[in-house]
Amino acid sequence: MSIFTLASRVTGLVRELLIASLFGASALTDAFNVAFRIPNLFRRLFAEGAFSQAFVPVLAASRAQHGEEATQEVIDSVATALAWSVLALSVSGVLASPWLVWALASGLQQDARGYGAAVNMTRWMFPYIAFMSMVALSAGILNTWKRFAVPAATPVLLNVSVIAAAWLLSPWLAKQGVEAIYALPVGVMLGGFLQLVVQIPALHRLGLLPRLGLGPTAVKKAWTNPATLNILRLMGPALLGVGVAQISLLINTQIASHLAPGSVSWLTYADRLMEFPTAILGVALGVVLMPQLAAAKATGDSERYAAMLDWGLRLVLLLALPCAAALLVFSQPLVSVLYHYGAFTDRDVQQTTLALTGYGVGLLGLVAIKVLAPGYYASQDIRTPVRIAVAVLVLTQIFNLLLVPHLAHAGLALSIGLGALVNALWLLLGLLRRGSYKPQPGWWRFAAQVLLATGLLTCLLWFTANHLPWVAMRQEAWWRIGWMLATLLCSALLYFGVLWATGLRLKAFLKR
Repeated sequence: MSIFTLASRVTGLVRELLIASLFGASALTDAFNVAFRIPNLFRRLFAEGAFSQAFVPVLAASRAQHGEEATQEVIDSVATALAWSVLALSVSGVLASPWLVWALASGLQQDARGYGAAVNMTRWMFPYIAFMSMVALSAGILNTWKRFAVPAATPVLLNVSVIAAAWLLSPWLAKQGVEAIYALPVGVMLGGFLQLVVQIPALHRLGLLPRLGLGPTAVKKAWTNPATLNILRLMGPALLGVGVAQISLLINTQIASHLAPGSVSWLTYADRLMEFPTAILGVALGVVLMPQLAAAKATGDSERYAAMLDWGLRLVLLLALPCAAALLVFSQPLVSVLYHYGAFTDRDVQQTTLALTGYGVGLLGLVAIKVLAPGYYASQDIRTPVRIAVAVLVLTQIFNLLLVPHLAHAGLALSIGLGALVNALWLLLGLLRRGSYKPQPGWWRFAAQVLLATGLLTCLLWFTANHLPWVAMRQEAWWRIGWMLATLLCSALLYFGVLWATGLRLKAFLKR
């Protein structure tokens, strides 16, 4: 799963690099990002978010308590209810596209061409949520039967489809007199279709392919099935938790759409770079720690619970702090080397760099949340993290009011970064006050070692960032790539070398 997650992030970055090179950052790229964000918003709320969190426990319980035959009936009922629901939602979304675009990004009306393109692309891509909802159902079934590879690999297909469409279809559309960017919605829909189709053989081999009910009686039976009703009941709290982050995204997109054309795209390009450390460090740590924390809580082993939290937080500091420092002082070289080609201009580099720097302020908090929140979930306390998230959402909007008038789109990124730090600190203080987390001995020495190594790393990156013409070397791409690789390699050697010289033994630390 980790390998396929990394593959998804890498191909996703390649997708963004190609889009940046072909289309730059303009009203049309803003239109695509907004249009793609609308079905993604619903997907994260209902399909991959609340639905998955509710469906998998119900399915696993049915299999354990009632056997395979009863579980197949659960699968058929849930699949029928879900299929008809997402069909109705897709039709409604296509018809309501103008209102959805206005609700998410009314500022796109500054450019009539961009606003029209956003509406058209939303109509093309809104049925993507139907594909992804059924993909979430299929993935839940396969994961419950411990078939992890296919669900983990499917996100790569979306990125590959968009890359292929951008590379092969956009030139043909341009020759036909159609905006080349319309190739991207075709790639999205193809990717959604492939993600669903590739799971069908795996389900068929297990004998778990859902049988969809078509008549009114079958649909009614599906909706009144106790498993379906139980899933709906469980989806309520999950929707609230997932919805907080999506509301924040919706508000920020709305604000960005009223700023200079390209603002939505600059934030999107910067966010794609942020996903690497947050996904690879934060998500991986959360996945590793959650079952162990839950097991320790269940057995009343408070010492092991506290030790696991302590280990996770030390690993956050060890790996996320140097990444945050790199984003703060080395963001322009990163943006230049990765994005600065084709239609991506010098100004786009500057504006994306500002957004990435704002996000970088909160990287430590974003990763720490992935360790601290499971500390509450392991105690079956979902309400406290949700309450904190709601309060931080309000605080983030206050930051937006103060920062956006002066920093434009970079203020939005900085507000998210500051909000993440507050969120992480709040979660940490809550665990400390409860006595659930007690820092282990040696924190002061460990922090001093990491801060010293990070300080020297920062000096090296700052010197390299300010003494090489990263933007001017646009025509010398391989030189620029070589310099960045050499800089990052030297930085890693310096960082881990200083840690070793000060007595921190990583192998022993990781074995904990």
